[in-house]
Amino acid sequence: MNKTLLYLSICFLGVCTLLGSWLISNSLQKVSVGKGKDEPRYELVPVNEQNIILYDKQTGEYWRKFIEPNEGPTNWEKQPSPITSE
Repeated sequence: MNKTLLYLSICFLGVCTLLGSWLISNSLQKVSVGKGKDEPRYELVPVNEQNIILYDKQTGEYWRKFIEPNEGPTNWEKQPSPITSE
């Protein structure tokens, strides 16, 4: 009886592992890679260690944040877009 219970436990663990792997692989296939309507609107661009840019792909606007070493947070500054004439 003990060997039967061990065998059933191993089979149950195998089925759970296969089912879990299948669910994870299906959820990863549904993640968009940035094409079509599901394309992310914003892109975070690290320029260097002191500057980062948040770029809005729909409007062409971008915000720059200067990060001083060993300092607290600083404010975001809206910058004029280089691709639009405003």
